[in-house]
Amino acid sequence: MQQARTTCPYCGVGCGVLAQVDDERIVHVEGDGEHPANYGRLCVKGSALHETLGDHGRLTRPRVDGVEVDWDTALDSVATRLAAIRETQGAAAIGAYLSGQLLTEDYYVANKLFKGFVGTPHLDTNSRLCMASAVAAHKRAFGADAVPCCYEDLEEAELVVLVGSNLAWNHPVLYQRLKTAKTRNPLLRVVVIDPRVTDSCEIADLYLGLAPGSDGRLFTGLLARMADTNKLDRVYLDRHTAGLEEALAAAREEDTTVEGIAADCDLDPERLETFYYWFTTQLHVVTLFSQGINQSSSGTDKGNAIINCHLAGGKIGLPGAGPFSITGQPNAMGGREVGGLANQLAAHMDYPTPGAIDRVTRFWATQNLVPTLPDGPGYKALALFEAIERGEVQAVWIMATNPAVSMPDANRVRRALARCPLVIVSECAAATDLLPYADIVLPASGWSEKDGTVTNSERCISRQRGLLSPPGEARHDWWIITEVARRLGFGEAFAYTHPAEIFDEHAQLSGFENPSHTPGEGSRLFDISALAGLDRAAYDALAPIQWPVTADAPHGTARLFETGCFATPDGRARLVPVRPRGPAKTLVPARPLRLNTGRVRDQWHTMTRTGRAPRLMNHRAEPFIEVHPDDAASHGIVDQQLARLVGAGGDYVGRARLSRAQRRGELFVPMHWTDQFSSRARMGALLEGHVDPLSGQPESKHGAVSLAPLACGWEATLLVADDLAVEPFWCDEVDYWARIPLARAQRWQLAGDEARDWLAWVAQRLTVPASLWCDDPAQGRLRAAGIEEGHLRWWLMVGPPAELPGLAWLDKRFAEAALGEALSTGERRRLLAGCDDGAGDSGPLVCSCHQVGEGAIVAAIRRGDASVEALGARLACGTQCGSCIPELKSLIEGSAEEEGTHACVTSQPQAADID
Repeated sequence: MQQARTTCPYCGVGCGVLAQVDDERIVHVEGDGEHPANYGRLCVKGSALHETLGDHGRLTRPRVDGVEVDWDTALDSVATRLAAIRETQGAAAIGAYLSGQLLTEDYYVANKLFKGFVGTPHLDTNSRLCMASAVAAHKRAFGADAVPCCYEDLEEAELVVLVGSNLAWNHPVLYQRLKTAKTRNPLLRVVVIDPRVTDSCEIADLYLGLAPGSDGRLFTGLLARMADTNKLDRVYLDRHTAGLEEALAAAREEDTTVEGIAADCDLDPERLETFYYWFTTQLHVVTLFSQGINQSSSGTDKGNAIINCHLAGGKIGLPGAGPFSITGQPNAMGGREVGGLANQLAAHMDYPTPGAIDRVTRFWATQNLVPTLPDGPGYKALALFEAIERGEVQAVWIMATNPAVSMPDANRVRRALARCPLVIVSECAAATDLLPYADIVLPASGWSEKDGTVTNSERCISRQRGLLSPPGEARHDWWIITEVARRLGFGEAFAYTHPAEIFDEHAQLSGFENPSHTPGEGSRLFDISALAGLDRAAYDALAPIQWPVTADAPHGTARLFETGCFATPDGRARLVPVRPRGPAKTLVPARPLRLNTGRVRDQWHTMTRTGRAPRLMNHRAEPFIEVHPDDAASHGIVDQQLARLVGAGGDYVGRARLSRAQRRGELFVPMHWTDQFSSRARMGALLEGHVDPLSGQPESKHGAVSLAPLACGWEATLLVADDLAVEPFWCDEVDYWARIPLARAQRWQLAGDEARDWLAWVAQRLTVPASLWCDDPAQGRLRAAGIEEGHLRWWLMVGPPAELPGLAWLDKRFAEAALGEALSTGERRRLLAGCDDGAGDSGPLVCSCHQVGEGAIVAAIRRGDASVEALGARLACGTQCGSCIPELKSLIEGSAEEEGTHACVTSQPQAADID
């Protein structure tokens, strides 16, 4: 047994992980107590990392035109076809679409190959979908894509503002750090600004449930308020900034009274006044913003509106002060460092930067090869797929991402891919929505196999270490790209044998002709030149470190702009005039409800990793639609009923979840479900392709949809042993399905309108006839099970999911069958009940870490465990990652309300005001 340090592959927090490795298996993971991002904490997703591993469901051999081939054949095919298109159509007919899931070293060689030597500008990344607006805002204000804050600022602040961020679910470890800081410092206040009442509100002193899209108006109003109440830091502004008067003039083009701003944001004026007073009277303020700001057609302006307020008050470059953009992906920042966005070159250089193209050309030139960099930016993500649809781009190489699901107007993206003459996909998973469009499939290594670095939201570079061998013939992305480069004739520039050599070149380029200490002389704030020259041993041992890492700061830099010197030509930050705009398109009569999208607590992106861990599927087992009870009633929908949304480009089916945390007229759906997990639950099909004109980031937080019940005459739950679930023929025969992995079986939730002979239907499709059954035709109920040689093979219940027993007992029977253990007489007798004697349904899962359901929690509360601490002592819920604590408190409150008693817990602020 060995213990190794690595980094979590999920969100941008970048938590350190200690992995226990035994005989080519990771048997346990826990938080790394020495990593500065998390100090030992892990969220439930990170805690389950070892449960997502294994060879099952992995791509293990290359494929060309649907046929498995060896690597030489696959690589030759990639190089030959790309070279032919480049020769006949030009370099600009080739594109690439990368991912924040790649390591920095993978990103670096991809950018170098496509922009530097193939010569196409059309390389972009899915960071365009989450971080591009923040990047553009940083560059306009600071002169560089530089996040000024560090995580310690959350603990040093007097006021923390969460805007467009459900930190509790999307960055749980940071949320726990903030929560702990608030406990230690009772004077620390937290404000949550969000159209939805989320679990982040648990620690909020003030909640502002503003109208969607009105964030920019709120912060331009704040800037005007700072001026009107003499709360501008005139000394800081005079010494370190430019553009105040223009920014103020733009802010004053609209009503600057609190009442006028509140009316535009649909807020209570007194609450808004309180927020403005807190912000203007505190110096140590951190405004933490994420996708609710970025994913907007005016996301860049919103980011600058926030930054303007910090510059105007001198609330930046200090402990506990600054605008803090929280990254969505584990290496979105690392990808930007090496030029992963279409408008970037490498090492934080851009096409318009004087001398940048020549500088990168000279650095990448070898004795016999000179790069041919494009002379201008390429297509950003949405425009890239539009160019593919037009036929302008004839080849695209997609690495570690799934645009067939995640892009807005996703059905149009699929049509574009279907028309593209050459689609190359580098992927880990054997089944994704993208693979059917691929001409060439290249099996890539995944987390625990890949070796390199990532950069988190606070600019901290950490090692993600290769601990296991890739399965089958899977290979590392950097190796695949390098091998293709050699076959294209560029081998001299890609003579890498280890990621340490790539990192060294990346570090050298960051310092190449970079007078980073002298603003205005071509300086670049991103500089890790002090890490150049590391040998392989030093690279392997590299400890987490925040850039810049230079001769003057060899141990890294925690906080930027402490001297008030910025990366602009004159060293001054820019306040940017912002004129707030609403969402790109207003609602229409056919689609009168506003759609919001986002993540859920236990899932990640399109579930290719988290969907492999059964316990992560239990918190929100099916795709859902969160809707206010009044909207549900007006549309004839009850809680847990299946409902259908229709948007401009497609539809979505999910289970209605009624919640007063949702504003009337607005809906929320999760982003994670794909065609691998449900019949019609791709949120990208509902969204139109509106983008921010400056950043190119799609407006994923605003859609227009209609809502209606899904007409179905029956619902059923079918559990099938894993080895029988390979060919789900029933998917084309029902109106709705969702697949929910269990430990040794697949759970299928089914719904439809067409009557059927269930026993014959199941026996025909699963080849194992029913061994036990009982039915009630008058009520439309049936339970049945298929047993083969004493082993449970399938289990069926026709009826609403509310009638299901807890499925853990049945799942254990499937696990025993996989081990060859036959059902006992008692187990066989209880099979149709689906549970042991006296065992009941534990209800919806609340605590994923310890698998504690709502039923057990409510029962404990009624027995007198009416506090989070008491529940933790009895059931262990809330004692590990803490993500479930807001739900525990809500259950305690709900139980107290039912009994008419008082519960001493913190409520979610202004929840009633949503009504």
